[in-house]
Amino acid sequence: MAFMVTSFLNFILLFSLASTGNSLSYNYYEKTCPNVEFIVAKTVRDATASDKTVPAALLRLHFHDCFIRGCDASVLLNSKGSNKAEKDGPPNVSLHAFFIIDNAKKAIEAACPGVVSCADILALAARDAVFLSGGPGWDVPKGRKDGRISKASETIQLPSPSFNVSQLQKSFSQRGLSLEDLVALSGGHTLGFSHCSSFRNRIHNFNATHDVDPSLNPSFASKLKSICPIRNQIKNAGTTLDASSTTFDNTYYKLILQGKAIFSSDQVLIDTPNTKNLVSKFATSQDAFYKAFVKSMVKMSSINGGQEIRKDCRVVNLIS
Repeated sequence: MAFMVTSFLNFILLFSLASTGNSLSYNYYEKTCPNVEFIVAKTVRDATASDKTVPAALLRLHFHDCFIRGCDASVLLNSKGSNKAEKDGPPNVSLHAFFIIDNAKKAIEAACPGVVSCADILALAARDAVFLSGGPGWDVPKGRKDGRISKASETIQLPSPSFNVSQLQKSFSQRGLSLEDLVALSGGHTLGFSHCSSFRNRIHNFNATHDVDPSLNPSFASKLKSICPIRNQIKNAGTTLDASSTTFDNTYYKLILQGKAIFSSDQVLIDTPNTKNLVSKFATSQDAFYKAFVKSMVKMSSINGGQEIRKDCRVVNLIS
């Protein structure tokens, strides 16, 4: 364990020394908050040590943040008065691990107050979550600002688990993301858990012809039916997204090729030649998946539209 911790902190040190000339910068906090990456990394590592579901939760938080108004930490804001915030929108009610961002922010504010955005903390935490799960490491460009608007009604813009390829492609392209980005970022589903509600339509009353989605492996469909019966009484019933759901690997792509993807939005990735070729490529080569995922994560996490550095990640700053 000591070796793993040392290796993790050495990895953070390696990347905190890099730099870039873009509007976001790899050395953005070099002078103003040099220990920011260490603080976030320690917070994520400590939380993961006691709860193995933390990495999946942090990665999902970051995705859901970036797809609404860019990576501006709007997903962290609490609802207030008549305004229902993103976190209370239907696709986001199962998001968790907000406290980890709060803990990191508190520690960072103690070290360098008013300097580091919540959006940057979330981007760093998502990277650390992947790395701590055995996945690739990468340098995170920094310098995002936090947004002041968060509306639950806008969460309808998030890609649905029932989307087909053309709907997925449209959603990603609207954010400047390519077909390869779509397939690579979908690999984030190698981590995590899904409630029955997100795939029930595939195993019960699928359409007028089939009770079960014919693209599902029959034995796998039977297993899902036993977990999620038509009159399910268990509130949080569901299943892991793949058998190694706390390890960041390429199992997800292998399962798609076997007809064992949980979401139809994952299974449809073999419905077109271009997406199927990428699924096959990533299923065959974990290294190819890692390289594509890192490239796409940097691209996605660079979409930003914020205006301030929040003092509290859950509340916008007061304007004097």
